[in-house]
Amino acid sequence: MASPDTVIWLQERTTLGILSDEVLGAIASEITETIVPPDTPIVTEGSLPEALYIIKSGRIEATSANPKNPALCCGLLPGTAINLKELLLNEATPSTIKTLTECHLWVVSAKKFRQITNQYPEIAQFVSRLLAAEIAQLASAFTYEQERSLELRPYLVTKAQRGIVGSSRYAMKLREQIRAAANTRKSVLIFGEPGLEKDNIAALIHYGSTSRRQPIIKVNCGILQTSGADLFGRVGGKPGLLEYVGNGTLILNNIQELPQELLPGIIHLLQTNTFTPIHRSEQEIPASRISHARIIIISEKAISLVERNVEHAIKVPPLRVRKADIQAQIEYYISLSARYRRLQKPQLTPEALRRLQSYDFPGNLQELKSLVERAIVQAENAKELTEEIFWAAETKKKRFRVNLLNLYPGLRRFLRSDWYPDRINYGVTTVAFAFIVAVLFIGPQTRDKNFVLNIFWDWWWAGFLFLFPFLGRIWCAFCPFMIYGEITQKLSLKLFPRQLKKWQREKAEKWGGWFLFGLFSLIFLWEELWNLENTAYLSGCLLLLITAGAVIFSAIFERRFWCRYLCPIGGMNGLFAKLSMTELRAQQGICSATCTTYQCYKGGVAKGEGLETNGCPLYSHPAQLEDNRDCVLCMTCLKACPHRSVEFNLRPPGIELWTTHIPQSYEVALLFLLLGGVFLHRLPEIQIWLGLNFGLNFDLSNFWQHLELSLLALLVPVTIPFIAYGLMLGFCWLQNQVKHKNRMVRQQGRQIQIKPKKFVELAYGYLPLVLGGNLAHYLRLALGEGGRILPVTFATFGLNGGSLPVLVAHPAVISFLQAMTLIFAILFAVILTQKITRQSVRNLWLQHVTIIILGISMWVIIV
Repeated sequence: MASPDTVIWLQERTTLGILSDEVLGAIASEITETIVPPDTPIVTEGSLPEALYIIKSGRIEATSANPKNPALCCGLLPGTAINLKELLLNEATPSTIKTLTECHLWVVSAKKFRQITNQYPEIAQFVSRLLAAEIAQLASAFTYEQERSLELRPYLVTKAQRGIVGSSRYAMKLREQIRAAANTRKSVLIFGEPGLEKDNIAALIHYGSTSRRQPIIKVNCGILQTSGADLFGRVGGKPGLLEYVGNGTLILNNIQELPQELLPGIIHLLQTNTFTPIHRSEQEIPASRISHARIIIISEKAISLVERNVEHAIKVPPLRVRKADIQAQIEYYISLSARYRRLQKPQLTPEALRRLQSYDFPGNLQELKSLVERAIVQAENAKELTEEIFWAAETKKKRFRVNLLNLYPGLRRFLRSDWYPDRINYGVTTVAFAFIVAVLFIGPQTRDKNFVLNIFWDWWWAGFLFLFPFLGRIWCAFCPFMIYGEITQKLSLKLFPRQLKKWQREKAEKWGGWFLFGLFSLIFLWEELWNLENTAYLSGCLLLLITAGAVIFSAIFERRFWCRYLCPIGGMNGLFAKLSMTELRAQQGICSATCTTYQCYKGGVAKGEGLETNGCPLYSHPAQLEDNRDCVLCMTCLKACPHRSVEFNLRPPGIELWTTHIPQSYEVALLFLLLGGVFLHRLPEIQIWLGLNFGLNFDLSNFWQHLELSLLALLVPVTIPFIAYGLMLGFCWLQNQVKHKNRMVRQQGRQIQIKPKKFVELAYGYLPLVLGGNLAHYLRLALGEGGRILPVTFATFGLNGGSLPVLVAHPAVISFLQAMTLIFAILFAVILTQKITRQSVRNLWLQHVTIIILGISMWVIIV
């Protein structure tokens, strides 16, 4: 290149351009051009400069081992003069410089450049001005950094507290999401319930990324100015946090509290990575500025507008679904707290762990951490953290339960033994039932001479109705119908190996209840019209009919399909079992945290203290039961569970009806059918009452008149609750209209509307009355005829038992017990109605009056 062209290039492309043409000409005359291949060091850090290098073309990089001055590590552009200050100041080079690509360099040797410098003092003055400019620039940068540090200090997040503790699938998925978010600079949304330490997850994302050396700040959206000046800055004024954070990370905490005026700006920032500083007038609208910050948004729930504009959305699962991680979390917090207080780490007892795992932790990790820290303080120097120390982990629901298996270990041993119920069922019930059916068919046909009829109608009905409030569906554990169904199932599979059909749950749930309702209706009419109570072979036919249903469906479907969905007796048992003061349940925390095999549900080989079983015959998981309807107390789950999770609890009677209960329309229909059954059983008394009061005479010996009165007995009592509910709706509507006109009742600016519960929910309030009415009816048979069992037994086999003892209650005693049963039934029905609705007596007085009217009518025909 000719010397004039070289001078022009130096003037236009380098910082030497401010020198005079004479000086530039002197430098240009000494330049030699050289070509340097890639990855070739030009200057070594700490060495004296050998020449002045001017980059003509190519890519060159400077690196330094000095961590205190990261500015030394940079890329150098064409036109850069390398070693200029070092040659003038006679200093060592501060960085290593090497080529990245093939480079063309102009080189002036150190000796010749010093000669030119001595000849032209202008060069030294130029370098002095250059150094002064750099110093001023550094001072300005230092001032800015001080200001930046001061502004960011209140928001800085200095470190991540911890990683994700646990080995559950939720914990592993969360770790994967954090890694994926850390590998990019894209925006992130982290949402979940309070107490999940979502801000710590944001810190993990930042400190796991390549930008970990950049600042990370957390800003609570609730304290941001509505103008957005503290976030976006002002035109001609102080910069905002977005500009100060630079290439770091900005955490917007609790985005749901963000002023609505700022939401469009945040969405624009997420979409374009640009923002506009706040301006006061239309004349000073500034250009948009680019944001280099990573944006992490934290929210307590998913916000669709935000979620659509972020690259990563991380849902943090609550602690109640991560029960498998609770033990690891507790151990971590115990270690942390014990180390902080310089205490020896105490051990957590298994009972305490089970109690903590059974708790839902609405406050999530924060609540668990506080609970552990308080326990450490309370335990002081104790070696163990026992169940009692974690008293706050006891749920409100658990306060009303007492696990009888813990109180009575002998009861646990018996219920887990072979005797319960298998040996009793297959050793006693199967033989006894066959004998009973045979006696019904070949023995005497009346109740006063057939002891089976006496047992069935006098003892069995009253006895198992009496057991419902205590043991729920205990009868189903020993039910002969299903025992023969299971025998048929096993024999048929042995003779004809095949795969039994799976349950069609959707159809069964939809129609099964109505099938058993219809079957029960027919049984009621058959019992009344053909006098089953006093006809032995017809009672035998009834037993065989139900047994046939169990046998047929057991041969088709797996497990006890008939028992769960189709058995009329089972439907009634499940309905009345809701009132029981006992329940079989499992600790949800243990089941979800510890169990991986679900042997109580599926069955399986022996594991730990769990025995080999075929699983729950009704396909019910004890930890998921909402009521007693689908539990037959067979104790299969208790035998199978290796974790001691299953509990047999004493509880307030019927508590599920106002806590976890889910109403079903077919159950309500069955409930009112059983209500009508009380009146159906007292047709002679109703006939007398109708004849005396209305002059209506029905001839029960006439089939059609008998049928007509039977249908009336079933239907008329049912209409009374419907009429009462209709009047209740009308009364509530009238009250609401009056209050609307007068504007008398207001709360927080809104008018209170009186709204009754749905009828399908209110109907369960009649359940104690229905059970009490049926029990009062059968008390007459149990206490009046049941005591004649010995002479009747002798009469069954043609023997004379006239001299045998008879225990029969006085009619006055029977009437007293029937009356007390009805009084308590009415009282419990009123209380249960109040519990279910949680409304004032004033709003429910019509239903309470209906309960009393039905109770009085039962009193009239029974007592």
